[in-house]
Amino acid sequence: MNTRRTMVARRAMTAVAITTGLVLSVAGCGGGGGDDKADKEATSRATEKGSGDDKGDSQVPEADKTLAEVKSNGITLAITSASRDEGGFLTVNGKVTNGTSGIWVGSEWRSDENELKKNGGSLAGASVIDQQGKKKYLVLRDTMGRCLCTKFEGGINQGQSVDWYAQFPAPPEGTSKVEFQVPTMPPASLEISEGE
Repeated sequence: MNTRRTMVARRAMTAVAITTGLVLSVAGCGGGGGDDKADKEATSRATEKGSGDDKGDSQVPEADKTLAEVKSNGITLAITSASRDEGGFLTVNGKVTNGTSGIWVGSEWRSDENELKKNGGSLAGASVIDQQGKKKYLVLRDTMGRCLCTKFEGGINQGQSVDWYAQFPAPPEGTSKVEFQVPTMPPASLEISEGE
């Protein structure tokens, strides 16, 4: 009988220990401590939002400026920057928006050059024309024949916009205006800014 009472007492103590542990765990996880953290996070988010709104009112973000925009066949090509780098390159950036009724893959913008044909749907067919110097600059490529430009892998869904870039040899220092040309799109006149 003595063994039986010892086992009952051990079970009772184990049950009390488990119950106490559970009560302390629930008390530690619930209520007060978690709300303070949530309140701090909410206050932090509100503060960040407020400071971001103040900046938005005082100046327009660089990405929202559009130097030129051309449209053709439901596609809108916006150019947001054309910057001459110190290394002798001209980098043109922008956004393309698919306004067609399906996926647009950019196949008509590929290059006719044999070396660049394998780039598929990309800005490999883009060029910059210096009217003053009477020169046409083609998109640059690496040693493997890949264009230094955006590839539209998988295409662009209907209504979607995608950022793009294309890099060219820079026109001479005195040239500040050029035309950006992509197959099937009208030319876009650009003013070159000096990079850093």
